[in-house]
Amino acid sequence: MIPVIFGLSGPVLTPDERAFFASVEPAGYILFKRNIVDRAQVLALTDDLRALAGRDDLAILIDQEGGRVARMGPPEWPAFPAGPVFAKLYEKAPMSAIQAMRANGQALGVMLREVGITVDCAPLLDVAQADTTEAIACRAYGTEPMQVAALGRAMLEGLAAAGVVGVVKHMPGHGRALVDSHHLLPTVTADEAALEVDLEPFITLSGAPMGMTSHIVFEAWDAERPATLSPTVIERIIRRRIGFDGLLMTDDIDMKALSGTAGEKAAGALAAGCDLVLDCWARMDEMVEIAGRVPPITEAARARLDRAMVSVGAGAGDFAELIARRDALLALAALE
Repeated sequence: MIPVIFGLSGPVLTPDERAFFASVEPAGYILFKRNIVDRAQVLALTDDLRALAGRDDLAILIDQEGGRVARMGPPEWPAFPAGPVFAKLYEKAPMSAIQAMRANGQALGVMLREVGITVDCAPLLDVAQADTTEAIACRAYGTEPMQVAALGRAMLEGLAAAGVVGVVKHMPGHGRALVDSHHLLPTVTADEAALEVDLEPFITLSGAPMGMTSHIVFEAWDAERPATLSPTVIERIIRRRIGFDGLLMTDDIDMKALSGTAGEKAAGALAAGCDLVLDCWARMDEMVEIAGRVPPITEAARARLDRAMVSVGAGAGDFAELIARRDALLALAALE
């Protein structure tokens, strides 16, 4: 097995993809809108991936947060609210917001598990600031660390109740980034004391089964390298200061915040201490380069992957009932 999660080019495996994936055995896969048609097609695709891997516990990921970050949507599936909706309710009724988020997470999990998806890249634990880039602000759970952690925990619990693994992101915090790391490399100049605010939700939820790094330079910790490529940030901050011992994956290495070839970035992230590399775009030449540059998955990373995938069971939940419960609670936010 190689320590990579690959994307797919379309709604079915191509012959080239099938042969390549069978030969290199990636740790998992991630789905996007280009891979999604309807329930029957997605289930057939995930069944095909499991059969190819020979593992029922295969990690099949998706970014399904709600709001604008949603790969499955209308008309086949309902739209889900983004984080700020729950943050607004939390300001009025914290316990109601937590209950609404838990129901929301479980409903998301039921929807994903129905089509064979086992991992959701949520919750977002980035603490928003007044000048946070809109790419994060429109998804964040709030500006106060305890609130972010409480809503994040509720999302993790809801997903787990439905049999889906959650991924806390973007470690060690994306809230101070002023630019979108999809397009540019953000640099955070805050000192270590200020950055304690960003770490707090991740410390609170350090027992999460999976986590994702951020492509951000934190001058207080490593002025030369973004977190994804920094042994200092990964070992000293994520593993020791936060205390995270779950499976640590990169954010998408194709994002423009990182420089170098796909293989160079993948090898660099693993050398820095990430367990898995996330490569989303299904470009065969880049996937071949990555497979040729990375070592086999380490024993520690494989143990973390296995532990994460057994952290949830088959899951359960009545989708309509969960949505109704969530919406009834969210309606409180509209009351004066």
